[in-house]
Amino acid sequence: MGKITGFMEYQRLEEGYKPVKERLKNYKEFVIGLDDKQEQIQAARCMDCGTPFCNNGCPVNNIIPDFNNLVYQQDWEAAIEVLHSTNNFPDFTGRICPAPCEAACTLNIQKSPVGIKSIEHAIIDRAWENGWVKPQVPAVKTGKKVAVVGSGPAGLAAAQQLARAGHTVTVFEKNDRIGGLLRYGIPDFKLDKSHIDRRIEQMQAEGVEFRRGVLVGDWPKSGAASKITNWHQETISAKQLQKDFDAVLIAAGSEQSRDLPVPGRDLDGVHFAMEFLPQQNKINAGDKLAKQLLATGKHVIVIGGGDTGSDCVGTSNRQGAESVVQFELMPQPPVEENRPMTWPYWPIKLRTSSSHDEGCERAFAIATKEFVPGTGKDKGRVVGVKTVHVEWKDGKMVEVPGSEQVYKADLVLLAMGFVHPVAEMLKSFGMELDGRGNAKAGTDEEGGYATSVKGTFVAGDVRRGQSLVVWAIREGRQAARAVDQYLMGSSVLPR
Repeated sequence: MGKITGFMEYQRLEEGYKPVKERLKNYKEFVIGLDDKQEQIQAARCMDCGTPFCNNGCPVNNIIPDFNNLVYQQDWEAAIEVLHSTNNFPDFTGRICPAPCEAACTLNIQKSPVGIKSIEHAIIDRAWENGWVKPQVPAVKTGKKVAVVGSGPAGLAAAQQLARAGHTVTVFEKNDRIGGLLRYGIPDFKLDKSHIDRRIEQMQAEGVEFRRGVLVGDWPKSGAASKITNWHQETISAKQLQKDFDAVLIAAGSEQSRDLPVPGRDLDGVHFAMEFLPQQNKINAGDKLAKQLLATGKHVIVIGGGDTGSDCVGTSNRQGAESVVQFELMPQPPVEENRPMTWPYWPIKLRTSSSHDEGCERAFAIATKEFVPGTGKDKGRVVGVKTVHVEWKDGKMVEVPGSEQVYKADLVLLAMGFVHPVAEMLKSFGMELDGRGNAKAGTDEEGGYATSVKGTFVAGDVRRGQSLVVWAIREGRQAARAVDQYLMGSSVLPR
């Protein structure tokens, strides 16, 4: 908690944004954080609520009242110690987490939760500025070797925990840079990649080895999965990895995008969002692409109303799109949730991102009927999207008669979520899959995260399906403990 009466004395303060015209000129982060005094006031609002629901609302179970109180007391160095005790990468979550902890905050009953995310953001930024984030090199090495497949948040969290436990850890990443979805899925204006780079340096100092451009296991040569970003230059078989290492942890994410099999799907100009977003991140990193997929001067349709769709909107606007329209299949949710009914759970409500504010038309309760092909010089290319409005009756989606219309489109981006991991890769390890195509493994304290194959574990979206970065970090930490227990018979790593 902060000040005992702070929640009655102070109002919630929000982080600011740079002006739209300014931030659209580049791909740099544009959030303006609160200053020390403002963060102290924000932390002072953390009340003595008795049962801190925020702890449970946070997937990594951050000890939020404790670090709030430390910020209120201006003991920032102790605050980062508390924050790092549960979260390996608050520099990521302080920027891109949707903050379910704030939805669970007791003050949210009265519409003004503590700005927990901004406090977390401020703590880690100050920690880096003051040199408080240091490698934690293990005093003793175990002699055990662990392979981590995938360098997203789950893989990185697991690798760091295992290295600190004294194991020799090697992280395999199929793309040319470390970071997984953080690197090539999230735009730079939301997460500058320097935050990943300095964590990599920290982990290397802790003994973690990174092998880039290495594909582990089998990979599809055709179909939708073949379009997943894959810039590998070397391949290692699953069997070889299992032979060379004492344990293998797969944290390869849920990369198979949901497709939209309607007439015209094969037209030029219809792409998965994850064909579009990684290319811009690669260009921002200084690389060159012969045929970059660009929204410049185009009428862009983004199908999917989630975070990935929002990222497509922001990137399209920075590339100079002529117009951007975002489709959402579900009806428009209320601007404000019914707090007595939803608190402390994550509510369904209208969420407007910074990308929407930069320029975007949003269409709700709309379904795609057809991608309209062009004629003449545009033959084989998409020139429009035929849609129909829908409504829900008796739990079923039905079309609204006479609501069909055609939106002009030169580029269509499918951002409807992810359905499962790459099946071929998981099957090459010989593991059992669940009914949704994810790797089958539980989360129990004993035997959790272990697959049907001895010595092979899974964590993150590859196990639970598409989710949040903060959930990936949690699973990476817990899976690391499970691997440590398997190798050593016991573990002092936290769950």
